[in-house]
Amino acid sequence: MHRFRWAFVWLAASGLFVTFVLWLRGVHHAAEPLLYGYFDLIGSLLALTFAANALVRFRGTHDRVALILAFAFVLSGLIEIIGSFAFYRGASLSYATSVPLAWMLSRNLLALLLCLAVWVDRRMPNSRDLGREVTLMVLLVAGVAYLTSAIYLSGPSDPGIHSGTWLPRPWDLAPATLFLIAAIGFRRRLSTAHSFSDRSIFLMASINVVCHLLASQSSDWLDAPFALAQVLKVSSYAVVLGGMLLDNAQLFDQVRHLAASDPLTGLANYRRFLEVLDIEMRRSRRTQRPFSVLLLDLDGLKRVNDKLGHLVGSRAIGRVAEAIRAVCRLIDTGARYGGDEFAVVLPETDNTDAHYAARRVQQRLRDDAEMPPLTVSVGVATFPADGETVETLLACADRELYKMKARHHARMAGRKVAVPI
Repeated sequence: MHRFRWAFVWLAASGLFVTFVLWLRGVHHAAEPLLYGYFDLIGSLLALTFAANALVRFRGTHDRVALILAFAFVLSGLIEIIGSFAFYRGASLSYATSVPLAWMLSRNLLALLLCLAVWVDRRMPNSRDLGREVTLMVLLVAGVAYLTSAIYLSGPSDPGIHSGTWLPRPWDLAPATLFLIAAIGFRRRLSTAHSFSDRSIFLMASINVVCHLLASQSSDWLDAPFALAQVLKVSSYAVVLGGMLLDNAQLFDQVRHLAASDPLTGLANYRRFLEVLDIEMRRSRRTQRPFSVLLLDLDGLKRVNDKLGHLVGSRAIGRVAEAIRAVCRLIDTGARYGGDEFAVVLPETDNTDAHYAARRVQQRLRDDAEMPPLTVSVGVATFPADGETVETLLACADRELYKMKARHHARMAGRKVAVPI
């Protein structure tokens, strides 16, 4: 039943498309001749911009599909620019009776390289030797570009337009078929890849299938079917560029987050902690309101590592980080201060409230049923009462921490003495 519904949907969509094409062929539309050159220039700029962003993505993720697409759009964009120059030099007169060679060459080359990207992604899903594979990608792209150019440039003339037939431009069915293969390949890739760029590439290939089906119905240069095909081509470039820009924005956010966070706990790293501390000092001097700093040290981490292993020790560090996150407000900044040491910056918080926050972290760990049980020693310092510089403030918190740690060791020693042998 499900397959029947999909078959019905495809049949209805095909019928509507054929009806639309027949209506479009009857529309008497003659666009300005310069419109072809404008379309080529806009499409070329979008293609080259996409290529630059695809190279940025490859640099950050080593995604070979992005590298092949960068080459594909660079070559396609350059060919379209050359074609637009030929148009402005007076070659537009021949386009009324033949398909522009730049159109056929750039579109087939782009479609072939999209299919190549799908093949490479399926044949070599895992990267082993990046330098060697980049060289291989360049050679493959160069080979496809050379063969495609040789086929079209060795021909006697531009492909002709057979006006008055049911298929005036059968040559456009070749790129339509190639784009369809690429769209199917990228649709399968979406089962494992869910990025904006992957979705936009699939959508771009699908739009170009419709683009060339419409172009195959064009019986005169820049009639209604070909004008709409040009609009779809440029729109597909805009779609794929938008997807790549969104992906690169996410990539930059991830890099910025990793540069300021600890990879094990997800809390801020030491550098970010010092930056926040300096910002809060400036704010406190301006507003005359105090803020506090907590320094926390995980008790007995070495014993946990020796008895239960470093994986359990790493998990213990993560549990402390989770307790800090659970207690912190949105304006607070938790950080990993050292190996088993943590810090929390508490804006707009006096000494009393800071001690209350420290007790909440300790209580959170006591309530944690996961084994082994964990405790932390905490030192509290408040600006400006306990120090007016970063060094003095942290030194005060450090002294308070080791006083608590000394009391903890004393209690543990007392328990060991009380245990009968």
